[in-house]
Amino acid sequence: MIRNVLFVDDDLEMLQALKEGLEKYGDTFSAILAQDGQDAVDKLQQHTISLVVTDLKMPRMDGFSLLAYIMERYPDIPVIIITGYSTAEMKRLAQEGGAVGYISKPFLIEDLAHQIMKTLRKESDGGTLHSVSSGMFLQLMEMEERTCTIRLVDKASGKGGVLFFRNGELMNARVDQLKGLPAAYQIFSWDEVTLSIQNECPVKENIINSDLQPIILDAARLKDEAEADAQESGAPTASEDQLPNQTTAQTLSPMESMRQLLQRKVGDRCGLQDIYRDKAMNELVGPFAALGQQCSFGAMKLGYFDRGANTDTIIMPGDECIVIQVNPRCPRDKIIQVLSGDA
Repeated sequence: MIRNVLFVDDDLEMLQALKEGLEKYGDTFSAILAQDGQDAVDKLQQHTISLVVTDLKMPRMDGFSLLAYIMERYPDIPVIIITGYSTAEMKRLAQEGGAVGYISKPFLIEDLAHQIMKTLRKESDGGTLHSVSSGMFLQLMEMEERTCTIRLVDKASGKGGVLFFRNGELMNARVDQLKGLPAAYQIFSWDEVTLSIQNECPVKENIINSDLQPIILDAARLKDEAEADAQESGAPTASEDQLPNQTTAQTLSPMESMRQLLQRKVGDRCGLQDIYRDKAMNELVGPFAALGQQCSFGAMKLGYFDRGANTDTIIMPGDECIVIQVNPRCPRDKIIQVLSGDA
């Protein structure tokens, strides 16, 4: 996966020299140029950037102002400072401001390339996976209580997004300028992605406040609704940019979202009788989830229990298990496929 590195300097000759000198690394990263901090802000909004390399003295918006902007809006993007003052004080200011490194003028292009490659390798220190389904993999992050930053690229559109996990909780998400739940819905609407994992999370505030499974099901429901609306109107199939926003999604509870998703995907044959939360079911699910992990079956997404009675029970793990009761004559395999996010 070729990453975009943004170079920011008001010296156009310097920028051009950097771009030409770094072309030999084109199989790893691509150079995007900005002439000052404000131009860099525009480029950050237009492209998926993995790293910023910026000078400090620039018109309109200097390097420190740009660094502060990135730390606030794009905390996952590392910054390398270019400075003409190689002092201990400058190093301290750069590090306290959030920069991951600095290089002093004059410098060899190979030295800067070494810093860039080192930083980009750290970005994927947890590994890179190609052409995977995001839903199943990310639920594994939740089950294993991972702390990490995951960058994803949608194979179909080429659009990039970022998910932030702390102790297995999805704290935040970002796609371009979109953040929080709207960004998460868009990411989970992608069918096939390439993702890379960095084993740290710069985000400390949780603005998602939800288990993963309801978000994945909401994303599937919203995508289905957008595509159905597009077909009814005769318009082209809706893209993820046309998914309903956060306000629309929040009007429905996770249980109502599942109800609507099953009705849409399976129809009246789904045999749905009731959906509710039951924390007591955690004691029943716990041993099965542990057994699956021990046997390397992966994270438990749901359990289907046929009790030989008038009602079968589906249990989905979480802080409070979601219990779904269905008619035993329901299309079991189809329901499991829908609720697992594979339909």
